[in-house]
Amino acid sequence: MATMRTLVQPVDAATELRRAGANVTGRGGAILHAARRHPLGLLGFLIVGAFVLVAIFAPWIATHDPLSTNASASLAKPGGTFLLGADFMGRDLWSRLVYGARISLMVGLSSMLIGCTIGALVGLVSGYLGGWVDLAVQRVNDVLQALPLLVLALVMAASLGPSLVNTIIAISIPVIPNVARVIRSSTLSIREMPFVEAARAEGMGEMEIALRHVLPNTLAPVIVLATAQLGSAILTEASLSFLGLGIPEPYPSWGRMLSESAAEYVRTAPWLVIFPGLAISLVIFGTNLMGDALRDILDPRERS
Repeated sequence: MATMRTLVQPVDAATELRRAGANVTGRGGAILHAARRHPLGLLGFLIVGAFVLVAIFAPWIATHDPLSTNASASLAKPGGTFLLGADFMGRDLWSRLVYGARISLMVGLSSMLIGCTIGALVGLVSGYLGGWVDLAVQRVNDVLQALPLLVLALVMAASLGPSLVNTIIAISIPVIPNVARVIRSSTLSIREMPFVEAARAEGMGEMEIALRHVLPNTLAPVIVLATAQLGSAILTEASLSFLGLGIPEPYPSWGRMLSESAAEYVRTAPWLVIFPGLAISLVIFGTNLMGDALRDILDPRERS
């Protein structure tokens, strides 16, 4: 009886706190180990995180209304009232860059989320069902992948017209076949594993097996692919806006800021070209570093 009392004796609060501290310490140690092993990935995370914070707190960071014009301040040089100068309409460049981070990140993240969701479902259905369904889906994917991302996005944007929603749709469609192929290849191997056969033996439906057991085991490569292509989506949005097919006025898009200034003011007011180009380059650089680090972390061959 004494032994039973000892076994069921509740753990005191101090022991629980020590266990919780050990768990937190373990997670913190794992994060520090990953940061030391992938310093460039940490740098990419910090760059992207800085842009996300700028986008969230844009109303407090911006010093002027990004849409307010001032003819007397046209092409004002950096410094003084205008931190990074003003454009040809007297609009504060710093404020437009800050609010432009919202546009670029929203378009990039939204297009990746839509494209990856639809692509994951298409790839899951294609790989799990097989047969004529798989054949038909793969032929459509071949047609979509025959065109580069920018070319297909240009076709879609020209067909839909310039707007924020249409730009997101135009960029998300080229993402679908890439994600679908990755999910399909993983599904083809996972559907033959013993735990899937065990789920069938228990009487579980095919749809439930696909969604509960197959799909979660195929998401790791999609996370890496989405992170790596986030920079491509942001660059595509800037390219569409530069060509007049992306975000229309009055949204302060980085690509449109370049298109308005690159040809006419690159020599007389180079800051109108340098700072938007630098913002685009930094966010793409950060997302690429994040994608490379996630690929190494999630790759089983890289784990010790």
